Amino acid sequence: MLIGVPKEIKTREYRVGMTPAGVRAFVGRGHKVLVQQGAGEGSGIKDEAYVRAGATMVPTAADAWSAEMVVKVKEPLPAEYGFFRKDLIIYTYLHLAAEPELTKKLAQTGVAGVAYETIELPDGSLPLLRPMSEVAGRMAVQVGAACLQKEHGGKGILLGGVPGTRRGRVVILGGGVVGKNAATIAVGMGAQVTVLDVRGQTMEYLEDVFGGAIETLYSNADNIEACVSRADLVIGAVLVTGAKAPKLVTEKLISEMETGSVVVDVAVDQGGCIETCRPTTHDNPTYEVHGVVHYCVANMPGAVSHTSTWALTNTTLQYGLAIADKGVAAAARADRAVLLGVNTFGGAVTYGPVAQAHNLEYVPVERALG
Repeated sequence: MLIGVPKEIKTREYRVGMTPAGVRAFVGRGHKVLVQQGAGEGSGIKDEAYVRAGATMVPTAADAWSAEMVVKVKEPLPAEYGFFRKDLIIYTYLHLAAEPELTKKLAQTGVAGVAYETIELPDGSLPLLRPMSEVAGRMAVQVGAACLQKEHGGKGILLGGVPGTRRGRVVILGGGVVGKNAATIAVGMGAQVTVLDVRGQTMEYLEDVFGGAIETLYSNADNIEACVSRADLVIGAVLVTGAKAPKLVTEKLISEMETGSVVVDVAVDQGGCIETCRPTTHDNPTYEVHGVVHYCVANMPGAVSHTSTWALTNTTLQYGLAIADKGVAAAARADRAVLLGVNTFGGAVTYGPVAQAHNLEYVPVERALG
């Protein structure tokens, strides 16, 4: 199969969809890889490294998109919609529940859209979302701590405090991969940490890991209101696989927080779990609502591209090779994890939560594959 790796064009997105090690693996299986010149620069990968691995460097995005399968990091942007065509496979993060126009365009053009974030193992885990969730969870506390500084609009709180002063109060909504990693950094910085979740087993696990360093609470409206209203930093870490995130924090509750408090909504690429959230970029990452600083960058891990690119491509490679070796249909039939990753195929929306989010007809992927 002919594989294309275009340069990412999302604002300050420095990651790349494939490393030279990935190129070597594809070429070793008899595939040809086209890499757009400069695609790896943001992750510290020079064109020469791709060439040594067996890639063919191409000058333009159009050249890379001419491939049978395009491997990316982020969802295609409108400037890339013109490259869509029947029989094209796009293998990337799609987050279609928050992207109505992209969903319709993929379906209308007959693109097979395989989404990293919905490839799911039998135990319910999401292997291709996990590494970026780990990065985003850890980053959320870093950027939140910076936003709490007075010169960034915050209330001037040091999360760890110093002897004789109170520690910063960090509230994490969701105890999954993002939440656990956020708690790891927040505890390490000395903050007072509360994690809210609806799963008893998750809360038990977190208390086993962190002991008395964190507090866990059942996530209901009363507990959310009580915790968020007095928090210095709130981190939205809620995920419903492939679907829009539920709105757990209302604008009214945001208005009750102290001026200079901070919210970081990691769920923003799935619509966000904070009502006042809207996607921002690394160029303009924050805005204020009711005096509360909002950090809602939709590609947070792109800022630490070296770490993120290797963490991501280590996990995407095996499924990408399977698709290239067998084609989407055969790979999906052979592995249910891949099957669940197919969000659009043959002109249909084949992932239920995405169709539901946009009131589109849902065609079960098994039927679409024929």
